[in-house]
Amino acid sequence: MVKRNLDALGEDSISIVQPPSQIRKMSARPATQSVTQPATTTIDLTPKEAQLKDLLLDAANFIDESGEVEDSVVLRWAGGWVRDKLLGIESHDIDTAINVMTGEAFALKLREVCEHPNIVKKHGIAESDIGNLHKIARNPEKSKHLETTTVKLFGYDVDFVNLRKETYTEDSRNPQVEFGTAEEDALRRDATVNALFYNLNTGKVEDFTTGLADMESRLIRTPLEPFQTFMDDPLRVLRLIRFASRLEFTIDPAAEKVMGDPRVLDALRLKISRERVGVELEKMLKGNHPHKSLEYINDLGLYHTIFTDPSKTGMPTPDISNWRLAYDCLDLLRLNKTPGSIYDVLVRSDEAAYYAWVLAAICPWENIEDPKNTSKGKAPPPLVTLAVREGIKAPNKLCDITTAAHNNRGEIMSLVAAVSDKAPFITERDRFGMAIRRWDSKGGHWTLQVLYALLVEAMDTLGRESKEPGTKDKFLRKWQTFLDHLHELDVMEAPSLKRLIDGNQLVKALGVKPGKWLAQALEVCIAWQLRHPEATDPAGAIEEVKNRRAELGIPGN
Repeated sequence: MVKRNLDALGEDSISIVQPPSQIRKMSARPATQSVTQPATTTIDLTPKEAQLKDLLLDAANFIDESGEVEDSVVLRWAGGWVRDKLLGIESHDIDTAINVMTGEAFALKLREVCEHPNIVKKHGIAESDIGNLHKIARNPEKSKHLETTTVKLFGYDVDFVNLRKETYTEDSRNPQVEFGTAEEDALRRDATVNALFYNLNTGKVEDFTTGLADMESRLIRTPLEPFQTFMDDPLRVLRLIRFASRLEFTIDPAAEKVMGDPRVLDALRLKISRERVGVELEKMLKGNHPHKSLEYINDLGLYHTIFTDPSKTGMPTPDISNWRLAYDCLDLLRLNKTPGSIYDVLVRSDEAAYYAWVLAAICPWENIEDPKNTSKGKAPPPLVTLAVREGIKAPNKLCDITTAAHNNRGEIMSLVAAVSDKAPFITERDRFGMAIRRWDSKGGHWTLQVLYALLVEAMDTLGRESKEPGTKDKFLRKWQTFLDHLHELDVMEAPSLKRLIDGNQLVKALGVKPGKWLAQALEVCIAWQLRHPEATDPAGAIEEVKNRRAELGIPGN
């Protein structure tokens, strides 16, 4: 039966539709209006996309021929791939929606089809073209309301899932999910520009909402009435911000009006896991327009809902009236990056760039005094760390950087002031080098700790003195001078300084057993090494440790 059905599939050529002159103009209609016939347009496929389309259609034809389903299989590429394709953005993630069967059932049949020699030959399938089948379980807390199945095909990550409709209850963001029509599937999506389908059977884009018109208008709009859309799933508030900032679109004023509604914000606190909030924020801040994302969060009144510990009823709310100055300053530094500039020196990787935006986001917390630790145990994390740890479930590494940036800010500011005031000790290489090593040892990324201190001061100084001419230039010159001074001292890489002597060698040289004193004694050696950068023999460092034997608590011979 398999061979007969597969052999019956003809050598139909792939139909590549005509170019759309970007997006065809059409009259707008309300996003909530139900339509019988969707608006349509066409798009070009690349040869690889066309190859994939042809294979999937052959799999659908095989299923139709087998008589396993009553209605013909109709396949649609959905959502982000269609949107990006219309915008001229290449995407290698393709969601495939199926009308009459689950994604797993279709993917299993597809694998069966791909094992037939005629299909392998017809589509030029190499062994590396078809990857393993992966089932992704339903996970409502991660916004996965339905099982999906993923297969790597011709270099694309192709997800298979059935068309569905969703019904929400008042107390949960996890809907009841069942098979639905293409229109029902479109209406349950977060934005009209994400509700478009490319029908593989007809070769046309289908728009059951106002997606095409909104694409042309560069507008982010909800398919259904905004307030109910956000109350059903408050995560959509953050998703709309992410798409608007990433695509440089404008959010529909009707949606903006209710995104900061107290009822929506309460739902965001109660119905959304903080892990999911963190995932959305991370995608925003790792995108091409993180500044715009923070601007939306500020303007729409979302700050205190995102950057907080929702489990603590008495959590304070920082003053964010000058917060804009912090993220504006970071964006200014980024846009003016040149070799040796502040951003170039302090932000050294893509990971660091993401951390930098998170630090800019939490600057307002620096002006809230931490409560006094009344217990005898370990002090609790500072409030600024709680804001990222509990608010967006930041990983431990980012929490450690945040804590270190908070704890070390005072020392950083004092050294910046010393350089600015040309204090007598600023030529002491060991003073600066050892400080940098301390900062880095606590949380790593010492340069980001310096950036945090800069942004906190920008929020305060530029807000207080903004009317004075030249304030911003004077402020940035001070920090540039500080970094230039560190470069002149050649201490930028102090944390990775190669030791001239290790613990075993020092113990042997002193003729004593190791003890608690050893760590501090090794720091003395490093400080000596920083004062004598040309030295290759540790004898001088050993001598200094000997001279400070009593101070360091080193036992006698």
